[in-house]
Amino acid sequence: MSDGKPADQFFDAAIDLLRRVRDEEAQSITAAGTLLADTVTAGGRLFAFGAGHSSLAAQDVVYRAGGLALMNLLSVPGVVGVDVRPATLGSALERVDGLASVVLDCSPLRAGDALVIISLSGRNALPVEMAMKARELGVQVIGVTSVAYAARTRSRHASGTYLRDHCDVVLDSKIAIGDATLTLDTVPAPFAPASTVVTSAILQSVMATAAGALADRGIEPPLLRSGNVDGGHEWNARVMKEYGDRIFYQQ
Repeated sequence: MSDGKPADQFFDAAIDLLRRVRDEEAQSITAAGTLLADTVTAGGRLFAFGAGHSSLAAQDVVYRAGGLALMNLLSVPGVVGVDVRPATLGSALERVDGLASVVLDCSPLRAGDALVIISLSGRNALPVEMAMKARELGVQVIGVTSVAYAARTRSRHASGTYLRDHCDVVLDSKIAIGDATLTLDTVPAPFAPASTVVTSAILQSVMATAAGALADRGIEPPLLRSGNVDGGHEWNARVMKEYGDRIFYQQ
């Protein structure tokens, strides 16, 4: 690790990861954004899912100023955040076989929709099964994961596969196994995780790509504006009325 304050070292590490993703995942980001634009054009709906801290990036693209109004959160009780008690229950639920199938059976997802699944490791039963089941339903899947885990960890799904094996588009976050970016001789464990920073940036780049692709086709992207700027609420009301049948977070 280079000299300097830990804060500076973390910024350097995060910036390096963002540059790697920008340079190495450009083609996949374009493919993911185009997939979302295709789905919107065809009348499909958009969903995002992440468990634990991966849910932060999913939530960041739902009901978001400057974001696509059609992006909905696919919620799985007990795994969306650390508000569940005990917090370790969320981690345990990610490893439960069959849970994803039940969730999808009770969800509004249907053929022609698109689902973004975020899982740093991509090894747990929940995201793997969710991707498999979604594709069986005719849903296209975008996976955001660290591909490195598939080479150095064991899958926790009965198939022995990972999230990356069941996606139409895979976005590699480049995050190292264990997530933490820094080490110090005086600190007994690696620290300063960067997965949230990088994954959120990846997804926002995908959303930007989708918006641009729609505009290139002569379609006004269904974007939300901030409610804290004049005219924002009126703008959003118009968008939500026009696309109300594809927006589930207001129902």
